[in-house]
Amino acid sequence: MDLFLSTYVQKVDRKGRVSVPATFRSSLARQEDPHAIVIFPSMKFTALEGGGVDRITEMNKRLEQLDQFSEEYENLTMLFADMYHLAIDPEGRVVLPEALKQHARIGEEAAFVGLGAMFQIWEPNRFADHRAAIRERALQQRTTLPAAGNRRRPE
Repeated sequence: MDLFLSTYVQKVDRKGRVSVPATFRSSLARQEDPHAIVIFPSMKFTALEGGGVDRITEMNKRLEQLDQFSEEYENLTMLFADMYHLAIDPEGRVVLPEALKQHARIGEEAAFVGLGAMFQIWEPNRFADHRAAIRERALQQRTTLPAAGNRRRPE
């Protein structure tokens, strides 16, 4: 799976169309549906979460390991009710539905934020604040990657 990297601020037109960054479109090239993205409201932030269809399929496989009648399953499968499968047009754009724009408070610009296997879409000023807070937290906690091949153990 190709990774979504970097941050790009894109214009959103009157019709809600926004260009998916070219590098993100390249990351989708080997996916089951390379001409679409799936977007949903973040359960944690005033932002949107997104990825290719392959990533969403992989998420579903992981959810299917849960007890179908558990609250955890119900909570997490609700993500699918809020997902939008957005076709990328020949110019590389998608139309952000109004409900998604409202959730993330996106106006004339949207920041596409690469997070490896997934990405987020933020209102740019909100993302700048979020990024600064995350960097400060990482400095305070002295966050570092585990050594290759090692898994971090729960404390």
